[in-house]
Amino acid sequence: MVKIIMGLKGSGKTKKLVDLVRSAVETADGDVVVIEKEKKLTYDIPYQARLVDAAAYPIGTYEFLKGLICGIHAGNYDITHFFIDNFLKMVEDKSPAALGDFIDWLKAFSDRENIEFVISVSGEAETADERVKALFI
Repeated sequence: MVKIIMGLKGSGKTKKLVDLVRSAVETADGDVVVIEKEKKLTYDIPYQARLVDAAAYPIGTYEFLKGLICGIHAGNYDITHFFIDNFLKMVEDKSPAALGDFIDWLKAFSDRENIEFVISVSGEAETADERVKALFI
């Protein structure tokens, strides 16, 4: 399952994501991973969640991000939840179509591996690709 939190800066996306991380840590039967561009969530999320600082890696492309997600999963098959904060800060191509293509891949990966993904995206919800809009929470 893939869920997307989208809104403009200051609209409460990160707070909502942190609340979802806390809930997942309390209820999940497996491990919870949080990927963020900067180390802002260190003291906001429970210590049981694995926090990955994406700034430590030269992500840039969607292909690199796919590899990062697959690599983290390959190292731990007990992951039940992935949370990605400030998604568009990690990739160079910020076009709605590129995000939609990535979401298609992510949905297939999520279904195959039985992992729930929640992504926060900064931007105007009205400009999002229809594939993305269908996953808003």
